[in-house]
Amino acid sequence: MKKVSDKTINIAKEALNIEAKALVSLAENLPEDFLPLVHSIIKSTGRVIISGVGKSGHIGRKISATLTSTGTPSYFLHASEASHGDMGMIVEGDICILISNSGETTELKDILSHIKRFSISLAAISSEPNSTLMKAAKFALTLPKAPEVCSIGMAPTTSTTMMLALGDALAVSLMYERNFDANQFQIFHPGGKLGAQMVKVEDIMHGKESIPEVRPDMPMREALIEMSSKGFGYAVVVDNNSVVGVISDGDLRRHMNDLLGKTAEEIATKNPITVLPDTFASEALRIMNFHQIGVLVVTNRENQPKGIFHIQDLLRSGVV
Repeated sequence: MKKVSDKTINIAKEALNIEAKALVSLAENLPEDFLPLVHSIIKSTGRVIISGVGKSGHIGRKISATLTSTGTPSYFLHASEASHGDMGMIVEGDICILISNSGETTELKDILSHIKRFSISLAAISSEPNSTLMKAAKFALTLPKAPEVCSIGMAPTTSTTMMLALGDALAVSLMYERNFDANQFQIFHPGGKLGAQMVKVEDIMHGKESIPEVRPDMPMREALIEMSSKGFGYAVVVDNNSVVGVISDGDLRRHMNDLLGKTAEEIATKNPITVLPDTFASEALRIMNFHQIGVLVVTNRENQPKGIFHIQDLLRSGVV
């Protein structure tokens, strides 16, 4: 196997440094039309249609996917397919973003003509402010001049990095304008690891009827029956509809002497750790790990019992 030389490592580092400088330049010279485009998209009744060819097309697909998953309806339109019938995807109320580093990509001319014909709002991302595409755009997002990092200076590298970063900046700006929060994010990401991480305690907890509930003055003989009947190895001490303590297997072991002669209140751990129903399950797992416990009582803000949450519920939901 050929050994990687120091020169190769230096070339890789130089490439990253050049692209990093290009992103700093982009941040310091954010296009003037960026904010007007954000506001126009917010007011739009349609979708954000994105198109590009080659590497710009790949970037466009990713930008479109990010927009869609963060609350801004979007669709990537393949330039060639658009010329063969898919142009009908672009309708009144849509905003088109065409991506071309040179601004002269011939495959985009049919889309450009369609946009002009039906007065569709056009935004363009390009490094050439005087190109055909940028002159036609209502929102011109000009990328700063920066060298491509490939050895021949021609392969799209730095330019596509800036395109992608600008797309991310657009997506997060729209998220802010829309007040897009974690609850909405969960709606768009119900599956996979992301979806599992967005599950809330109330989605997978056992309801109030499943709580092994005991009174403070209940003899432990009766409390043990309640603990066994619900199958959690746990009891929740409730007084005047407020959680005042919990009884775990550990509490039982610590009070083995004369256990049956005591009351639930005498055995219980006071002021137990609880979570609210809208706590993310991943946060509940963090709490469990930190305190080394396997069960959490779920209460409302008035400390009234609403459910019980077991670490096995996390396993079933795919959070862990």
